This record gives sequence, C-alpha cells and structure tokens, in this order.
Amino acid sequence: MTSNYRWVIVGAGALMGCIAAGTMFSLAIFLEPIAVATGWSRAGISSAMAINFIVMGLGGFMWGAASDRFGARIVVLAGSLLLGLALVLASRVQSLLAFQIVYGCLVGLSASAFLAPMIALTMAWFSDRRSLAVSLVSAGLGMAPMTVSPLAGWLIAAYGDWRTAMLLIGLGAWLILLPTTWLVRNPAPTPIPAAETSPHAESVTQAGSARQAGSVPLADILGSPQFLVLAFTFFACCAAHSGPIFHMVSYAMSCGIAPMAAVSIYSLEGAAGLGGRIVYGLLGDRFGPKPVLIAGLLIQAAVIAAYTMAADLTQFYALAIIFGGTYGGVMPLYAVLAAGYFPARSMGTVLGAASLLSSIGMAFGPLAGGWAFDQYNSYNGLFIGSSLVGLAAVLIALAFPPLPRQTETVQTA
Repeated sequence: MTSNYRWVIVGAGALMGCIAAGTMFSLAIFLEPIAVATGWSRAGISSAMAINFIVMGLGGFMWGAASDRFGARIVVLAGSLLLGLALVLASRVQSLLAFQIVYGCLVGLSASAFLAPMIALTMAWFSDRRSLAVSLVSAGLGMAPMTVSPLAGWLIAAYGDWRTAMLLIGLGAWLILLPTTWLVRNPAPTPIPAAETSPHAESVTQAGSARQAGSVPLADILGSPQFLVLAFTFFACCAAHSGPIFHMVSYAMSCGIAPMAAVSIYSLEGAAGLGGRIVYGLLGDRFGPKPVLIAGLLIQAAVIAAYTMAADLTQFYALAIIFGGTYGGVMPLYAVLAAGYFPARSMGTVLGAASLLSSIGMAFGPLAGGWAFDQYNSYNGLFIGSSLVGLAAVLIALAFPPLPRQTETVQTA
C-alpha cells in the first residue's frame, strides 16, 4: 500500500466527520418545525443538544478506547450503523421524552465514533505534514453547517414534514457512511530500528520512550502532567469560545444588527474556520504545535473581548473572520501535541478522554451565556468572562513540557 493512500484516509475522515457533525447540528434547523408540528417546548427540544454534548464526550472516550483495541474501521462502521438508526428512530417517536433519549443519546453517541478514531488513524499514517493532515480531517466538522443543515432545510420545505426530512437524512447517512468505512485501513507496521530497542534507548525520558514503544500503562498516561495540561487547556479553550459561538446571533441582534445579517456573521465564522484549520496546520508543521497553539489561544481571548466594542456589521465581520479562523485553527493542534507525547497504540483513548473534557467545556459556555443574559439583560458579561477563560487556557498551555525529540527515522519518513 503506497504512502499516497494516506490522503484517502484524510478524505474519508473529513467526509465522515462532516456527515456525523452535520446530522447532530441540524437540530437547529429542525427546532421550529418540530415545535410547531408537535407542540413540544423549544426548551425541551433544545435540551436534546445539551444531552448530545454530554453523551458525545463520554462516547468519544469509549469509542477512542475501542479503536485502540479493535481498530478504527470497526468503530466507524458501528458508528455509521448507529447514526442512521438514531435518525430513523427519532423521526418516528411520538413523545418529547422519547425524542430526547433517541436524538440526544443515540445521535450524540454515534456522532462521537468518528473524530477521535479517525484522527488517531491519520496520525498513524503521517510522520511528516501531520498538522496539516489532522487539520484537513477536522475541516470536515467545519463543513457540517454548510452541508447537512441546508439539506435539512430544503427537505423540510420540499416535503412539508420534519419527520420525512429526518428519515431521509438518516437513510442518506447510511448511504454515504457505510461504503466510506471500507476505505478505512491501518498503515503497514514500521519496524523499530535496533538503536531504539537498545538498553541505552530505554534510558531516555519516559514520555519519549513511551511514545516510541507504547510501554506506559494507560493509567499513567491519563494521570501524567502532559495529559492533564492537554485536557484542561482543551477544556478552557472550548469553554471560552462555545458561549460566544452559540449566542453570537442573539448578541449581534441586541447590538442592532438585522436578523439575517446576524445569521451571516455566524456563517462567516464557520467559513473562516475552514481556512483557519489549513493555516494553523501549516504553521504547526513549520513552527511546532505548541507555540502556534499558544499564539492562537491568545488571539482567541483578545478577539472575544473585542466583540464587546463592535458597533456595526463591518466590525462584526472582521472579528468573525479572526475568531472563526482562530477557534477552528487551534482545535486540530491538540491532537498533534498528543501524538508527540503519547504512544500511537493509546492515541484513540487519549483523544477520547481529552474530548470528554472539551465537550463539558462546550456544554458549559451556552448555559453560562444564557444565565448571564437573564441576570443582566446583556451579553457583555459573557464575552468578558469568556475572554478571561480564554486567557486561563493560555496560562495552562504554557505549562506544556517540551515535546520529546523526534527520531531521525520519523524526520526523514
């Protein structure tokens, strides 16, 4: 199998991530039609998304560990089967509780089966250009709001029924995902040079030798300073940007921006995130993931605070480009850092565990923003508080220890 096949893995990972995230986030499009057709409360329907985040975090850890044990293909195949089934079942339920359980739990569980396993697999395929490759896989998530969500809106308009639209999306998910899973393959094993298995090699630092040989127990990995810094930086980063992302449209409207223009700000952030993933991926390959991540986190904190001074649509657009490009760009760098610290055979578990904390951060931001607005009738507290959390992420990231030295075989691969 040639090394060119690694780009097929990148494409498959991006496509599956796009479909999985797109189906989950399409709930925003279904919200109004479901509420009108069923009489269920909007808060009750929206709670399915909060459940999604929590279950997605737990599922990411479970699926990541499963991919380490059984391989990525069986995991994404199971996730593909479950995702289509969840949407088909959700389109048939007759009560709000059943919808919350099926959509909130099953969609969240199945959607989490793709990102950690496919990023771990991508890093196994790449020894060079790794930051770019991981960024391209995660770019599929950025494509989700521009693909499945518009399709959901078109189907609802075409059929006049949310149930039919959700059923068709579930069937479409099966149609796309199931064949794609057969493209998922492991790279050919690379023999470890004798110099790396000598007694002298075993005397290097634990992190470096663990990364090469995969000999450190999982409990030691998850309790290591490297993992704790990684996970809590990830948590603070997501907690910082999730509130501003979720409440951006409402905030812009409260600043006098017209509703459709406010929606365009949100869309521009998502589009900028695609470019940001590529730019930050290239920078990560050039300068290393740690300094690029720290710089990105600092920019993110600054631009979140700058939103409190935005007064017109032009300023909102300018900030949206920087904000979207930054929060989209830094996300893949966590996986690249993890690959430098931990053994490849445990990467799915490491990424899944880190994603668990990041999902909690993502769930925290929207709730905090809603509370702040209810208390003070203003979003300024949200943006100032989120900026401070973003600065905390910078401080935590500064504690990252130096990455183990790459071996010559990796550098020249």
